[in-house]
Amino acid sequence: MKQINQTSTRFSPARLMRFLPAVIWMTIIFILSSRTSDEINTFLPFFQTFFPFMKGFDWGHFVSYFILALTLDYGIGKKADRLGMKLLIVLLCGIYGVSDEYHQSFVGGRMPDAMDVRNDMIGAAIWTAVAAVPWVRRRWRKVAP
Repeated sequence: MKQINQTSTRFSPARLMRFLPAVIWMTIIFILSSRTSDEINTFLPFFQTFFPFMKGFDWGHFVSYFILALTLDYGIGKKADRLGMKLLIVLLCGIYGVSDEYHQSFVGGRMPDAMDVRNDMIGAAIWTAVAAVPWVRRRWRKVAP
């Protein structure tokens, strides 16, 4: 009977709610990738006023999947400190990146690009590396125990 209780607390509604930020962020990525190339290019001048060196949105893949990895880490909690879980986070981000590129193949003026998936996984890997720095990990685990 005790094992059933441990299993039920492992997948409790409160525990699953920790993944809500990841689901929300995945939705934002999906919505942004639903924009046509013309719509995306209208945003570029706005960002260039703050970052004049920007030539395109390639950096957006790094940032978006850095944040996705962070939100997945939050959902997983302390177990995300294990190497295997870090690799899983990067892999999940890569899989979502592949699905996002496939989705873009149906959007006008957009096409799948393997380099985007590479950038997605680099962004996720950067988060997992940052989260492994001892002083960052200690502070992060106060937020995401």
